[in-house]
Amino acid sequence: MKPISTDLENILQSVQLRVDEYLDEESKLTYCSRCRTPRQKRFEMTGKLFEPRCMCACQTAAYEQREQERKHREFLDTVAKNRSVGLTDPVLRKHTFENDLGYNPKQMNMAKRFVQHWDEFRKNSMGLLLWGNVGTGKSFIAGCIANALLDQGVPVMMTNFARLLNKLTDMYSGDRNAYINSFNSFPLLIIDDLGTELTNSFVSSQLFLCINERIMRRKQVFNIIDSRYRSQLPMIVTTNLTVDELKNPADLARARIYDRVLERCTAIKVNDQNIRKLNMAENLTKAKQLLEGVTV
Repeated sequence: MKPISTDLENILQSVQLRVDEYLDEESKLTYCSRCRTPRQKRFEMTGKLFEPRCMCACQTAAYEQREQERKHREFLDTVAKNRSVGLTDPVLRKHTFENDLGYNPKQMNMAKRFVQHWDEFRKNSMGLLLWGNVGTGKSFIAGCIANALLDQGVPVMMTNFARLLNKLTDMYSGDRNAYINSFNSFPLLIIDDLGTELTNSFVSSQLFLCINERIMRRKQVFNIIDSRYRSQLPMIVTTNLTVDELKNPADLARARIYDRVLERCTAIKVNDQNIRKLNMAENLTKAKQLLEGVTV
């Protein structure tokens, strides 16, 4: 066997230095001219000497930076995909804490704390029940929570109660089961306007004619809520109904739904100020000023 020193000399002669490298006199290994750390390592195995190339400190830093940027791009792509799936209504994507105009400061602070303590709420499968009159900002608060969690990479589905009913009506039994189970893939489900189908004048006038259909649909909605209940997944629900109305429903179908909601959701009353009317009045004033030639 040739002595190791002879092998080393042969290896050193074959080393091709790059423009930003030099040969360290003491170790006889290739070093980076910029960071002064080795780009070559030496080890012996089974009586043979090996000197493979390796990354120096600045190469390692550049690689880690590229990996970080790649992972960040992938994260942003995932967030964008989750938002397009979970918030199908483009208006909901504008419901953010940054766009809050300060109409419900107490409730918004609670919403922010829900986001801050999301892991604990999820662990305990506890959600929120946002209740109050029409136009008070319940959907906006729920949307703020949805967007904030989506920005953190948490998949969220926000849908409308009436839309759920209509969707379930058009499905066959097997499709309904798959649809119901699909909601459990989202760590947070937000159901907006619980009970709105009962306050719609047209629906109310047709209630007697389609009572059996409505009972079946409410049973399916119960299955969605009950599925999350059994899977210990949190929900956020908004409604124009009062807590007393939820506790004293008109029939068993409603009772089963509302009971699950009240058991797992902390009730938060949203102020009676009608934000929708305030915004409408402001927009009308601006339009009038523009028409009259007043600088807005």
